[in-house]
Amino acid sequence: MNNSAFNFQALSPDLILDALESVGLIAESGLTALNSYENRVYQFLGEDRKRYVVKFYRPERWSEEQIYEEHRFSLDMAEAEIPAVAPLSINNDTLHRHQGYLFTLFPSVGGRQYEIDNLDQLEWVGRFLGRIHQIGSQSQFNVRPTIGLDEYLTQPREVLAQCSLIPVSLREPFLSVTDNLISTTQEFWHTDWQPLRLHGDCHPGNILWRDGPLFVDMDDARTGPAVQDLWMLLHGEQSEQRIQLDILLEAYEEFADFDSSELALIEPLRAMRMVYYLAWVAKRWGDPAFPKSFPWMQDEDFWRSQIAAFTEQIKKLQAPPLQLMPMY
Repeated sequence: MNNSAFNFQALSPDLILDALESVGLIAESGLTALNSYENRVYQFLGEDRKRYVVKFYRPERWSEEQIYEEHRFSLDMAEAEIPAVAPLSINNDTLHRHQGYLFTLFPSVGGRQYEIDNLDQLEWVGRFLGRIHQIGSQSQFNVRPTIGLDEYLTQPREVLAQCSLIPVSLREPFLSVTDNLISTTQEFWHTDWQPLRLHGDCHPGNILWRDGPLFVDMDDARTGPAVQDLWMLLHGEQSEQRIQLDILLEAYEEFADFDSSELALIEPLRAMRMVYYLAWVAKRWGDPAFPKSFPWMQDEDFWRSQIAAFTEQIKKLQAPPLQLMPMY
């Protein structure tokens, strides 16, 4: 598929409405764009007076088989009465095709923002993550990726080496500290963990609150260690993170065992996400939505801040890992 299609330039309102009509849905309202950088997601009211969300997958990112695995995992959770938004089956299928685009329909669900400082909510989330991983351990992904150094460090390093957004004066120091961060991460990364089907991108923005947590956006579902779905919920000083971790894991272990040796993976996973994120934006820069959404990527001060952040992350990798609070 050509670059214009990759950038959604052919995804006009008429094409979207035609795609909906092809699966028997007529939009009674206009299409309201929802926040999504990777895909294109719209909310609308159907003629049945129900609210729906339609998600058009970015071309060339996932294969049909990989999307079906995402859907199967979401449906497994729904069948276990875990509050996660699962795709709708229309005409006995959850994935649909129209003029080169793959799309899926979901029920439209609302909710309040998850409160990162609310320890009661954190406990609820921990309990449901334990249940999600309990379900995740019952089967495996065959075609979706596994979290590892190549996808999160080696390939992003190649992208960043070609990134024209990095100012010429900062290119050498930035790539140098990136290489240092990568080599230090490789030193502390290990694969001696139980592989699980994961949400994969379980940050606070992907949790809504509706008398309990509601997990959304399974687009980054993949295989990895359990701690991948936990560490992004921790924030603040290390003393605060220890309290949060203690609450999170006590609730989590009501439903699933947690190997405490995975705590040593938190800073490597953070470093991998930092490098991967920059390369992800750089790769998508040809999509007009990205320069509009990430204008600071063109500022010299931004790249200076990244050099400082990578330098600080190297220190965190070399420091003792986060541990559970001592039991007395």
